[in-house]
Amino acid sequence: MKNKVYITRKLPDEILHKLAVHFEISMWKEEFIPVPREVLMKEIEFVDGLFCLLTDMIDEELLKHGKNLKIISNMAVGYNNIDIEFAVQQGIMVTNTPGVLTETTADLTFALLMATARNIFPADAALRNGEWGAWAPMQFVGRDIYGATIGIVGLGRIGQALVKRAKGFNMNILYYNRTRKRAIEEEFEIEYAELHTLLQQSDFVCLMLPYSPETHHLIGKKELSLMKKESILINTARGGIVDEAALYEALKNKEIWAAGLDVFEEEPIPINHPLLTLNNVVTLPHIGSASIKTRLNMAHLAADNIIEALKGNGPITPI
Repeated sequence: MKNKVYITRKLPDEILHKLAVHFEISMWKEEFIPVPREVLMKEIEFVDGLFCLLTDMIDEELLKHGKNLKIISNMAVGYNNIDIEFAVQQGIMVTNTPGVLTETTADLTFALLMATARNIFPADAALRNGEWGAWAPMQFVGRDIYGATIGIVGLGRIGQALVKRAKGFNMNILYYNRTRKRAIEEEFEIEYAELHTLLQQSDFVCLMLPYSPETHHLIGKKELSLMKKESILINTARGGIVDEAALYEALKNKEIWAAGLDVFEEEPIPINHPLLTLNNVVTLPHIGSASIKTRLNMAHLAADNIIEALKGNGPITPI
């Protein structure tokens, strides 16, 4: 008999066909609505493999129901939605999809930086609403990017890809990382700085690090107070890295210039969230990896992890 695999969201046909060759598959057929907890609780009882998304909470309670579960394949780089420690105790392999979304996420990060710095969205909205009027010397003025100082917090794959984009704009590049990376400093002529120094000196602060208990609210009231009044915070990593209540107050009181956010503490972000009332915030619905090629590559890698694991070869990208 074929192994059974459950998929927690509707996938493109080419991914389904790839998995169906090897397994008996079942799938939650909605594309924009997450699988209900009670449905996943039932489905996980009977499967050998689980293909899930970052929005699916795979905790100890759920895993206890997965009596036959051998592999959890998370279609994301981050995996804070999964209780890794308990999964390991249960002998369940866990995988993610690193590498394939590096360049696309770095592209989006720099696009968000540029849109925030240059008031792209407010200017577009004004034009569409018939509010352009006469040209004015200080209309929609923003911050210069070329030659500015960028501080990158987290120098993993995506952080390093962002360095390359910043070099093209002749930016002065600072970075903070848990482990100093001297070889990369020399290769790209960038400078290591402690977090407080980076926050004080940077015109743009870009968060590119994983979410964990250690990085929860890494950027809070104290850290925001260290930033320049003209500085911009960009977060395309994870929402929980930033204390959103503190960020709201800093933006409202003009303690920093602006913020560009692709991620939030609660996703989807509630429509009545205070951050959405501010005109110095650019918000996106977690689209860092959202190119056609990249999302398909992520899905293929997630599928291949399940195929190789259940064939007994071991997964390609285990956590």
